[in-house]
Amino acid sequence: MSELEKLIDLAKNAAEKIRKYRFVRVVSHNDADGLTSAGIMAQALLRAGICFQLSIAGKLDEAVIENVNKSISRNELVIFCDMGSGQPELIDKVAADVIVLDHHQPVGQSPAKAVVNAHLVGIEGATDISASGTCYLVARELAAGNVDLAGLALAGAIGDKQLFHTANAFILEEALKAGVVSIRKGLKVGDGDLVDVLAYSTEPFMDITGYPEKVTEFLNQLGLSGKIENLSEAEVSRLANAVALKLVRQASPEAIEAVIGEVLLLNRELVRNVYDFISILNTCGKQKIYGLAISLCLKDQEIVNEALSLKSEHEKKLTLNVRENVEKIRKGENLWYVATADAISTGNLASTVVRYLHPELPFICINESEGILKVSARGTRELVSKGLDLAFAMREAASAVGGRGGGHNVASGAAIPLGSAEEFLSIADRIIGDQLQKTGTKNQKTNIKFSE
Repeated sequence: MSELEKLIDLAKNAAEKIRKYRFVRVVSHNDADGLTSAGIMAQALLRAGICFQLSIAGKLDEAVIENVNKSISRNELVIFCDMGSGQPELIDKVAADVIVLDHHQPVGQSPAKAVVNAHLVGIEGATDISASGTCYLVARELAAGNVDLAGLALAGAIGDKQLFHTANAFILEEALKAGVVSIRKGLKVGDGDLVDVLAYSTEPFMDITGYPEKVTEFLNQLGLSGKIENLSEAEVSRLANAVALKLVRQASPEAIEAVIGEVLLLNRELVRNVYDFISILNTCGKQKIYGLAISLCLKDQEIVNEALSLKSEHEKKLTLNVRENVEKIRKGENLWYVATADAISTGNLASTVVRYLHPELPFICINESEGILKVSARGTRELVSKGLDLAFAMREAASAVGGRGGGHNVASGAAIPLGSAEEFLSIADRIIGDQLQKTGTKNQKTNIKFSE
């Protein structure tokens, strides 16, 4: 039996268990992958005639568990999407049966009735299947007609910057055959006016990003104008080549690969361009407008204009915020880092830096928000191949200062107490140095001088 067949077996087992319940409490993460996971499960449960209550959370903690326990009885089911694999002690506190649909690295022995996680069968959850892909595999076992939900699964995977290997490749192939998605070649960006798209997208992040006048000059040199979706094949090629020339000077190879190639079109969703769709979900997640995100996944036509307007406004603020924060970046011994406060999106900032500015070492963003320090850490696939494991580094460094951390080897996060940043960074720097030292990636010593 192949690894994928084993994963589908886990999904089949979870689907069989879900059918036995009359009421399900669903809790999912608040990023694009978590929101598409929620959308998939909501539609699958509706179609199966199973009543449910859905909540979105920024993280799984004691408060979430307490809230869940207040809203369920012992003969009901709780499904955690895009969370739960790394916190078996919290899952154990749920006063009902639990199913975990996740793609993060499992920690310890889960007390859940069923766990569908690619890591359990030897598939890499950080790159080869997202939580939404995991939820889709369960949904298609609940009903064959749920193949139309594959677009949401692929959007979640792209939102998590994954590859189309193994499980993701299977879902993509299924979606293409069913006409759920289609593909066009070009820049992997949203639709709209060329100046706006290039000036206010952090993917790709170029020397002209954030400066509409510089973008206009760049486009004039190429003889291009209008909307990106209306460009001819020759014009798309000219634009892609010019962008690649800008990126090759500094960006990582995977960044160039990530922004030039095939654009996924979601034929069954209200917003067809997958990058516009993802941007809306991320905007809703950051601004805690979860109802709008779920409504989009449930195909509520009335909210589309509002969602697109919100996205455009957020993208401009986000791009300018990233541009401002990259000026504050500092270098440690084995990592780059920045300290900021109330950043719009630490994950986006971290991804942008490690992809387009400093791909040679991992990057850590420490952001003071809501009375704690929130940490986003990002690496590259090349660094992972040399031993980098940010999930371990964040978990260990956060635990050492009284916080909590975890995630994927290439992308991870943590929450730590105020005042602990310098110690946290020093520990993380040492752990990362040990991981990379084996292959000679470790840099010459540079002391971290950090002030919050």
